Amino acid sequence: MLRYQLLLVFALLSVGIVAEVKRKKDIRDYSDSDLDKLYEEWEENDEDKLEEDELPPYKRKPKTSDFDETLKQAKNPEDLLKLTKKGQSVMMFVTVCDVNGKTADKEYTEKWTSLWQSSLYNNHMDVQRFVIEDNRVIYMFMDGSKAWEAKEFLLKQNQVKEIMLEGKQYDGLAKCGNTKTEL
Repeated sequence: MLRYQLLLVFALLSVGIVAEVKRKKDIRDYSDSDLDKLYEEWEENDEDKLEEDELPPYKRKPKTSDFDETLKQAKNPEDLLKLTKKGQSVMMFVTVCDVNGKTADKEYTEKWTSLWQSSLYNNHMDVQRFVIEDNRVIYMFMDGSKAWEAKEFLLKQNQVKEIMLEGKQYDGLAKCGNTKTEL
């Protein structure tokens, strides 16, 4: 019986020593996740709480709006969609064609879509661009209500074949090689 008690005491002491060694990690050995945990602990114990706009997006409270009031403000279904997407991220798919009627290559697509992205940015629209195919890009808007203004701008461009926004397809000015003709 004494053996088991001594073994138990020895086991508890060794666990305590290992736990103490883990706690005394050198700060130069901290990984990004260790620093993130340390920052979270710091913020939890902080007396001054962060303002709502200083919080990371995933910790912010979702904005609640009165749906009846939104319905009154909307003149048509597209306006309603625009109002409900305010403050949410929205993706827009854009297909690009060469002005000569050929399918655009990646270099051509990147050239024009980056120019459009700059134009949208100059119009105070926070937009990111991702080229997903040689002739197709995704524009991601941090404020979804701005996507409809950008759609109007992009539909006026000669290189835009089509835009897909919130499940609805809009045809642009460009005509590419694979157009359908009815008999």
